[in-house]
Amino acid sequence: MALQIGSTAPDFEAETTDGRIHFYDWLGDSWAVLFSHPRNFTPVCTTELGAMASIEPEFERRGVKIIGLSVDPIENHAQWAKDIEETQGTAPNYPIIADSDFAVAKLYGMLPADTSGDPTSRTPADNQTVRNVFVIGPDKKIKLILIYPMTTGRNFDEVLRVIDSLQLTAKHKVATPANWKQGDDVIIAGSVSDDEAREKYPDGWESPRPYIRIVPQPS
Repeated sequence: MALQIGSTAPDFEAETTDGRIHFYDWLGDSWAVLFSHPRNFTPVCTTELGAMASIEPEFERRGVKIIGLSVDPIENHAQWAKDIEETQGTAPNYPIIADSDFAVAKLYGMLPADTSGDPTSRTPADNQTVRNVFVIGPDKKIKLILIYPMTTGRNFDEVLRVIDSLQLTAKHKVATPANWKQGDDVIIAGSVSDDEAREKYPDGWESPRPYIRIVPQPS
């Protein structure tokens, strides 16, 4: 069955550029972003890995760990990291999984279960479905899934924006409207009754419709 929002993120062991990891042990009680790539030495992915490295402090500030994945042997990762540093200005500062047996890609539903063979004989187009972003919470549940085509680079500012929303709404009974960003007004969750809302927000709320109750973002 395909993974969905709310599914438990599958656990695994894998070789990475930081050594062999057990995913749940590595994750601990943190949030995490797992983002995947069809092959090493692909142009769009090279820009993405560099961009992610350059804004890694923003993820760390939010208590979010980063881990990449590429369907390539571990020995190729070191050379790719050099290319990324030279062309993008920042080398990856997070582990990258060497998913050369396709195990994690198949576990996360990014490749068919019968995928096998030599990963270096496959083209990026063969692995084009390995272009996912998974945001995983401390409860090991999947909070977000984004899937990108090979020709479109990922927007990691949007991933940060969503993480801000996920972390806010995990603590407060609110939802965030379209194009919300940190500090903007929010919507009182539908699970909160008007009586409960009056206790929480004694100054009231803006309500263009009875089912839309807008308040300042809780601190």
